[in-house]
Amino acid sequence: MDIETLRQSCAACDKCRLAPTRTNIVFGVGNESADLMFVGEAPGEQEDLSGIPFVGRAGKLLDSYLAAVGIDRDSVYIANILKCRPPKNRDPLPDEEDACMPYLREQVRIIEPKIIVCLGRIAAMRLIKPDFKITQEHGVWFRRGRFEMSAFYHPSALLRDPRKKEDMLTDMQALAEKLKQI
Repeated sequence: MDIETLRQSCAACDKCRLAPTRTNIVFGVGNESADLMFVGEAPGEQEDLSGIPFVGRAGKLLDSYLAAVGIDRDSVYIANILKCRPPKNRDPLPDEEDACMPYLREQVRIIEPKIIVCLGRIAAMRLIKPDFKITQEHGVWFRRGRFEMSAFYHPSALLRDPRKKEDMLTDMQALAEKLKQI
């Protein structure tokens, strides 16, 4: 399956309660042969309106970190576990994640990134390990199959707690160095 066929399949999805409430699916965007893939938890309001992940305030903050460490947003691929926005930006429910995980797995299979960075605790708990502790384990690298994986603070968490911004910069700098080594 190619990425466009997968996108069309996702757009026709009605596997969970979120499908009828979405404005757009938020499938993913970026370089379809990227070495680096970011995975968040779910779209927010701006993403639902645009169909593009990480375009709201949190996305703009992510863009500033990418620029600060010399990573071009167009060189990476950005997706979420959920492809539809949960009501009022609540956390994804397990059955909603289960419904969307096949789409994310197929995106990863098609793109073949070498590095996957989870943005936030929820993505890390789903993709790295169920008991992931973001405050203790952000920036720690894990090997999962053929992927190097880590989790960084979700940019929206940085908007709520600016004290974490320095940790994010340190994690992003380490990521930029890791990208140079692959």
